[in-house]
Amino acid sequence: MASPLRPALVLFGALTLVCGVLYPFAVTGIGNAVFPAQAGGSIVEAGGKPVGSQLIGQAFSSPQYFWGRPSATAPMANNGAGSGGSNQGPLNPALSDSVKSRMAALKAADPDNTAPVPVDLVTASGSGLDPEVSLAAAYYQAKRVAAARGMTHEQVRGLIDANASKPALGFFGEPRVNVLALNLALDGKTTHTR
Repeated sequence: MASPLRPALVLFGALTLVCGVLYPFAVTGIGNAVFPAQAGGSIVEAGGKPVGSQLIGQAFSSPQYFWGRPSATAPMANNGAGSGGSNQGPLNPALSDSVKSRMAALKAADPDNTAPVPVDLVTASGSGLDPEVSLAAAYYQAKRVAAARGMTHEQVRGLIDANASKPALGFFGEPRVNVLALNLALDGKTTHTR
C-alpha cells in the first residue's frame, strides 16, 4: 500500500505555488495595468508631494478647513491598520457621550449656526476611515470656513459643488464630497492622483 504522504505534499506544493505565488502576481499585475491609481492606493499629490489618499480620511481640526467624519480607529484617528467601527450600539452611553461632545465641538466652532447637525459629522462610519462627507455636512460647515478664510459663503459653496461626487450611475449612493480634495481646493492647490 502506497503512502498518502507523497501525493499530499505534491498537492500542497502545487496549491502553494498557484494560490500563493502565481495568482497574487497575476492579480497585482492586472490591477497595476488596468487601474494603476487604485492599485497604488489612490495617493493624492499636491505640489509633487504625497498629501494623503482619496480612500482614507484625515483629521482636520482648524476652523479654516472642512472637518470629516469622526474616526473610530484606535489608538490614533484614521489609522488604516486599525480599520473598523466602534461597535457601540444606540443604547450604549459611550456612543451618546461621544455624539454629544462632537456636537458641542461643532457648536463651539460655529456658535451662530442654528442648522441641524448632519449625522455624519458626529458618528463614525463602519470602517472608521471615511474620506467623504455628505453635501449637507459640507454645507453645514461652509459659513465657518468662509469666515475663517475671509471668503464669501457663496465662494465656499461653489467649491463644495465643484468638488461634489454624484451617485454612481445616477442612483447608487448619495451625493458627497471628498474632504481632502475640498480642503486642497480651498488652499488653491492643484492635485494629481497617482
